Amino acid sequence: MTLDDTTSLEAIRDTEYDVEPVYVPDHEALAAVEKFEDRFLDRELSWLHFNQRVLELAADENIPLLERVRYLAIFTSNLDEFFMVRVAGLKRRIAAGLAVRAASGLMPREVLEQIWLTARDLSERQAVLFRDQIAPELANRGIELLRWEDLDVDEQKYCKKLFKERVFPVATPLAVDPAHPFPYISGLSLNLAVLLRDPQNNKQHFARVKVPPIFSRFVPLGNQRFVPLEDIMRERLQKLFSGMQVLEVHAFRVTRNEDLEVEEDDAENLLAALEKELLRRRFGPPVRLEVEETMSDSVLSLLVSELGISDQEVFRLPGPLDLRGLHGIADLPLDEFKYPAFVPTTHHRLAPVESAAPVDVFKAARRRDILLHHPYDSFATSVQRFIEQAAADPHVLAIKQTLYRAGGNSPIVDALIEAAEAGKQVLVLVEIKARFDEEANIRWARKLEQAGCHVVYGLIGLKTHCKLTMVVRDEPDGIRRYTHIGTGNYNSKTARMYEDIGLITTNEAIGEDAAHLFNNLSGWSSEPRYEGLLVAPGTVRSGLIEHIHAEIAHHEAGRGGHIRLKANSLVDEAVIDALYLASQAGVRVELLIRGICALRPGVPGLSELITVRSILGRFLEHSRVTWFANGGDPIVYIGSADMMHRNLDRRVEVLVRIPRPTAGTETDNIADLTAFLDTAFDEATDAWILDDEGNWLRNGGETDLQAYLIERQRRRRRSGN
Repeated sequence: MTLDDTTSLEAIRDTEYDVEPVYVPDHEALAAVEKFEDRFLDRELSWLHFNQRVLELAADENIPLLERVRYLAIFTSNLDEFFMVRVAGLKRRIAAGLAVRAASGLMPREVLEQIWLTARDLSERQAVLFRDQIAPELANRGIELLRWEDLDVDEQKYCKKLFKERVFPVATPLAVDPAHPFPYISGLSLNLAVLLRDPQNNKQHFARVKVPPIFSRFVPLGNQRFVPLEDIMRERLQKLFSGMQVLEVHAFRVTRNEDLEVEEDDAENLLAALEKELLRRRFGPPVRLEVEETMSDSVLSLLVSELGISDQEVFRLPGPLDLRGLHGIADLPLDEFKYPAFVPTTHHRLAPVESAAPVDVFKAARRRDILLHHPYDSFATSVQRFIEQAAADPHVLAIKQTLYRAGGNSPIVDALIEAAEAGKQVLVLVEIKARFDEEANIRWARKLEQAGCHVVYGLIGLKTHCKLTMVVRDEPDGIRRYTHIGTGNYNSKTARMYEDIGLITTNEAIGEDAAHLFNNLSGWSSEPRYEGLLVAPGTVRSGLIEHIHAEIAHHEAGRGGHIRLKANSLVDEAVIDALYLASQAGVRVELLIRGICALRPGVPGLSELITVRSILGRFLEHSRVTWFANGGDPIVYIGSADMMHRNLDRRVEVLVRIPRPTAGTETDNIADLTAFLDTAFDEATDAWILDDEGNWLRNGGETDLQAYLIERQRRRRRSGN
């Protein structure tokens, strides 16, 4: 079953959400766009440029030192996932003979070659940045990341004792000879390649020793001095190879294809099929080999041969490898080297006034829609409280919710279990195919089922990515639906680090749409018409493009034209071409794209009125907002969908149109979102700007958007508004 793809904005026009007649482009207008054959940037290379911006944050001396250390760790994790998924996918398509030219005009082999060059350059820059700038600056502030030769006598004695008592019992040397085949090297593990000589016959042997991941990556020595665990092991390897002579020891690390492939149509039980595939993930083929630059050619040749990879996939880097371990250094309790402390505050509509008792979220939502902006507005005292109050409220009859990444020890899941145990109808759609969260989501699914929740896994062939909760409550004037739709996951931990927007509303049209969508996801219903929502696959792409065309019509009618889009990624060719059309027609287009952008701005005759910027900072910019000037009466959507093929065609996504304020309403949520975008797109706001060649240059703006929003939240708290 799939969502019906015939829905149009006609349903929306029949409601309070009136739009102007739609501009329909003719073939000549489309041809004026399509003649620019090089109008798309490559998505993979654009992603690498995003990670380059992360690396630039690590190099930014205006950012607190331990935050720069964390950006180095984030850069490593980002690049790991890119190779595990995107590079692995390219290699898989080439091997399968499915090498189709990308929209950028590049063949997969050409993309791979550019990836190898760019990723190697970025990896080398990261290593040099750590060695020549970050490590010395840490040392200047009393945080020393040392190598073995830098340790004093007492520290070396401590490390030798640590190895003997803790590491030696765990470490497992694996020899390679005719009786011992080359061992399996697990993905992202840190390993030591050891070359040995037998003094009795002078023969050389190879062995591999895995650095145990159960110990701290950087071993604390006291007084904020640390040494890499592999340095301790390297120095004491003789204890593992008694009677042998250790000739060479080099660290190395393998990245493997860890993307999952589950043929749902052939899987009678999706949970069982996914659990089986998770086991297979551990044995995916290698896609990258990182080695210390000191590794000899003979040892490297052995690794390349045994792992079956090409020379292009080898990254020679200054040690230490695997800087994900720097998260441990960034977590040190040294507030003077971190961003100033920030504690999210309760949304002013949900903040208690005269008593310490929590505000009744249902009562507050009945008065007016509540627009939430996380992490500035506390997730715990808004969305989490909404679900917890629903679980405990005897008047609540049912709770229906989607879960994509719930995280560990989830209070949301606990509340849903409490509601089911209290006899409420609880439907939970758990997306167990959320990449790298599959195992956690399987555990949640089983726990929810055991508590009596109705757990479903969505539609075959589609990931359910939308962030949607509906609470059905029995009230004196009848049944009322309370709906929350957001841009971020129901995850209390990431809600403190991700920037997201959500809406809690009693709007009847939105509640009705949510009910139809949940019936579609859990049963055999298929609602082709939604009044307040755009739903993918089906109407997100077509709906937004229709609004873009309507904006062209406004401009041609003399009412001006202006489009703003904030997203994680912009890749979809149809949406991009529609934005090009708008620019050619004279409509101003402003794009705020955190990650991948395949659109070329500023191209004469094509995109002269389009600007693209990217903002990165202490919080992950994660919200998706689409804003249309609409002749002076703005239309705004928020939701879960990025402008990518997978979101628009292979996922269940939801965008909600922010309702206009009703008469007598004090708060205008559309105006609030407009003001937020005004600041984000202000030329004085610090951002990276994309040029027509795909290069990102920082503008040096004086306003830090996130710092500004933190201060605005503090002012609101002080004033009580």
